[in-house]
Amino acid sequence: MDREKRDFDKEASAWDENPRRVKMAKDIAAAISEEIRLTPDMDVLDFGCGTGLLALELLPLVRSVVGVDSSQGMLDIFRQKIAEGRLNNVRVMEIDFERGDGLQGRYDLAVSSMTLHHIPEIASLLRHIRNVLKPGGYLSVADLDLEEGKFHTDNTGVFHFGFCREELRQLFFEAGFEDIRARNAAVVIKQGADGEMKQFGIFLMTGRKGKARTTRSGAR
Repeated sequence: MDREKRDFDKEASAWDENPRRVKMAKDIAAAISEEIRLTPDMDVLDFGCGTGLLALELLPLVRSVVGVDSSQGMLDIFRQKIAEGRLNNVRVMEIDFERGDGLQGRYDLAVSSMTLHHIPEIASLLRHIRNVLKPGGYLSVADLDLEEGKFHTDNTGVFHFGFCREELRQLFFEAGFEDIRARNAAVVIKQGADGEMKQFGIFLMTGRKGKARTTRSGAR
């Protein structure tokens, strides 16, 4: 898999023009709200927020959302939406783990949509997110089921061709999450890298912050 970083800044201006992305965000937000009781006193972190498609779907149901992303171009679009909507309970931060940035704040829920497969080291990210969750807080991650590298027409910046749910569940467990569960969240039908129309499954995995673990344990 190509370890070169994908230039999301160049894609930001036209990102929301793809109706498939908009629908996916709505489907994932619906799945999250079915898995977790969202309340007006919840503070939410959206890791890899992009232009804010998922964050803005969740915003009416919670107290606040902080969106973080490494793409300045994506965040500029998100900031424009915040300004146009005069939204005072959502903000964005540019965070890039590759340059040593760390997450800030304390959250009841962390969410991420279609970001994990662009992250080289999943285990360290999960531990990092766990550390900014409040006691009993939740992490909900939506990403691709295992595929053959045909979801993207260009696999630049793609480090995982989807995920085996059981293997990711184990990483959640080792990072200190409990009550881990997975479900189907969305289906994407698009032209694959080989030019053929294909169906790709998107799952949602949710875990609750438990005790930190220092040794490898069996999957739950």
